[in-house]
Amino acid sequence: MSRDRRMPSPVSSEKPIRLQKALADAGLASRRTIEGWISEGRVRVNGNLARLGDRVTSSDRIRIDGRDVRLQSRRETPPQVIAYHKPEGEIVTRRDPEERPTVFRRLPKPKQGRWIAVGRLDINTSGLILFTTDGELANRLMHPSREVEREYAVRILGEVPPGTLTRLTSGVELEDGVAKLDAVSERGGSGANRWYHVVLREGRHREVRRVWEAVGCQVSRLIRVRYGNVELGRRLYAGNWRPLTEQELTTLMGLAGLSTVSPDPRRKAGAKPWPHRPAGEPMHSGGSKWGRRGTQR
Repeated sequence: MSRDRRMPSPVSSEKPIRLQKALADAGLASRRTIEGWISEGRVRVNGNLARLGDRVTSSDRIRIDGRDVRLQSRRETPPQVIAYHKPEGEIVTRRDPEERPTVFRRLPKPKQGRWIAVGRLDINTSGLILFTTDGELANRLMHPSREVEREYAVRILGEVPPGTLTRLTSGVELEDGVAKLDAVSERGGSGANRWYHVVLREGRHREVRRVWEAVGCQVSRLIRVRYGNVELGRRLYAGNWRPLTEQELTTLMGLAGLSTVSPDPRRKAGAKPWPHRPAGEPMHSGGSKWGRRGTQR
């Protein structure tokens, strides 16, 4: 009789965990993506087709698309997380049939695993995207239950009618249900354009643009300036990336409900966080002391 594929090896005292979580911890992709792989029959455990709900340990043999995958503890080393300033015109995908530029072409090679985007921005939206090699961290930061804040700078073409901001924070009807912004504040402007900063805690497709359009306003520019505690800042050029500071990483993991790890001894002690954007100033891409490869100029 063959051994139940969902049980750990009998010689292992390691506690088994769900397959999709183990693969996410190994930096293969987010749990949601891996669940799709399992459903598509692309994953095998000990020679058998994997099923959602299977549990594994590092002693089990796992193959994805015919290739062996090595499991390791997510918390043996700090997760890699970088902040990237996406310019307009790039798409958040690894390969595009139309051969449009993607965000992954500019990223550095990770030490292990591969980069997972924490959320997406559409082709016409610029600003901050976080990338990590830790699938569990990415999954938690994107999950609605964590209510991690996203902040956007929004440029509106033309005048905004009285009462519009109240409608945005009270809720407007969209085709996929009621949506509302958690906060809206005016940030000035000149000519035909007005800047606003908005905060929301969910990431539905093109949600910021759609809620403004639902109240009769035209978005002429959209920039994500913050995700959780990480700000885009004024010194990161579009198309460039930077590593998170130790303080940023610790706080971000706390927002995700994950335990922290011991500080990396290679990090400089007392590293200062990046400066905050001055209150009341719309976010524009400013200069950066970081090059495209993440090294200081």
